[in-house]
Amino acid sequence: MPEQDFREIARTKFGYERLRLGQEMALRAILAGQDTLAVMPTGSGKSAIYQIAAVMIPGATVVVSPLLALQQDQIETIAGQDHPAEAGAVSSAVTVGDRQEALDGLESGHLEFLFLAPEQFNRPETLERLQAAQVSLFVVDEAHCISEWGHDFRPDYLRLGTIIEALGHPRVLALTATAAPPVREEIVARLGMRRPQVIVRGFDRPNLWLSVDRFEAEVEKQEALLKCIAAAEKPGLVYAATKKKVEEIAALLVERGIRAEFYHAGRTASDRKAIQTAFMQDEWEVLVATTAFGMGVDKPNIRFVFHADIPESIDSYYQEIGRGGRDGNPASALLFYQTQDLGIRKFFAGRGKVEADQVQTVLQTLIQQKEPVAARTLQEQTQLSRSKLQTVVHHLVDLDVLATTPTGEVIPGPQIVQAERAIDQVLHLQERQQQLERSRLEMMRGYAESRGCRRQYLLGYFGEMLETPCGFCDNCKAGLVVEEAPGLRPYPVGSRVIHKQWDGGMVMRYEGNKIVILFDQVGYKTLDTQMALLRGLLKRTGNE
Repeated sequence: MPEQDFREIARTKFGYERLRLGQEMALRAILAGQDTLAVMPTGSGKSAIYQIAAVMIPGATVVVSPLLALQQDQIETIAGQDHPAEAGAVSSAVTVGDRQEALDGLESGHLEFLFLAPEQFNRPETLERLQAAQVSLFVVDEAHCISEWGHDFRPDYLRLGTIIEALGHPRVLALTATAAPPVREEIVARLGMRRPQVIVRGFDRPNLWLSVDRFEAEVEKQEALLKCIAAAEKPGLVYAATKKKVEEIAALLVERGIRAEFYHAGRTASDRKAIQTAFMQDEWEVLVATTAFGMGVDKPNIRFVFHADIPESIDSYYQEIGRGGRDGNPASALLFYQTQDLGIRKFFAGRGKVEADQVQTVLQTLIQQKEPVAARTLQEQTQLSRSKLQTVVHHLVDLDVLATTPTGEVIPGPQIVQAERAIDQVLHLQERQQQLERSRLEMMRGYAESRGCRRQYLLGYFGEMLETPCGFCDNCKAGLVVEEAPGLRPYPVGSRVIHKQWDGGMVMRYEGNKIVILFDQVGYKTLDTQMALLRGLLKRTGNE
């Protein structure tokens, strides 16, 4: 269908006078039959892409979304538009009758959009009904949840590639607000996307003031945080690493006369919903939260996002600060940094580690099975926690020792008899993953301690180059940023190189006389560019 047609539909049905470039690029690709990954910041209209495409592609549209609140927001948005089709949801929050009505409506064509979380595919009926409905567009919202590199990794997303194939591989549209190059690659691979068009637009948020304040003592850091919050224009967000710290900061703010509330996963679902609603309506001046808060939140007038602790990665940091200033007006992103804070992030990164005997337990249990085993049954038989079992199964699937059905049952593969080798391979994969996580934390540390332009650092991490310093960060303002000397870019950004010790990697960015490379096996490494040249450590692969 010609471009003027989707523009006309966007204007008449959805009220968009003009589409953004990224929206148009994604629409052209998906309407041309290409699987598409769109990486665009929240607030840039990603949902409009699938809503417009759904009108133009005959057949049902399935939208996989990780949170019930996100699903409900989208359903209400569609209901409030002059939309030619209806939307419904299948979730734990709807009655059996409403569930059947939604599936009936999708199959009959009365319902265009069905929203659901990936866990719903644990019910065989869900997949069967979607197969009968002949889904034509399969949308994966918050697609970074499928990636172990992603900061919101959700194991249930790993089955989506199998589900897509079971549905006859309808057109796939994956959407996310933040994805570094390795995350994009993993999304494409795990979803089994065909001839994928990858669209990355708008990482730069020039209205965000970027700054880091460094402290030697925790008490000094906390007092500075409280003073900054009191003086800042509101409303604002404060992120902290633990539930205890979130509650402590909120209580101290209330003592100082600031309307503050705290949000973390330990609160009840009804409390979290009420707190989020109140914050969206400006009833709270400040919300203090763990990373449990924020996915899908689009509040335009947040004037600051402060971090009381260093995040575990640039990925999560950039998405969190991106919640500030969505109205286009200036907003502040300030990190309160203490080197000791890195310890708690390293501790968190080490949690969930599986041991050799746990892998062996899963393998021995499955060797005795003749039929596919439900995940819940396997959990009961192995006595492992759900998260531990998911980790073991996930690694064994990657090694082709196991397979999973679209409904989540585990199928032993022929290699399962080689238990000892499989155990060693799982532990090797786990160690590699931990190396990658440590390297991401080191990149976050590099941002906190950088004397260069902070915006150049952030954008470079995502593979987007800013040729000149931004002028709107603390280092630029302080005159610390030094222009790079000519001749220190022997390897183009985005090119593939081979290191004598760490094998293949991709050049991500330069900072002064340093080169940052994302290696396939060990993650991010920062090298002295001239030293790498003199020692012959790096070679171009010629496979860009």
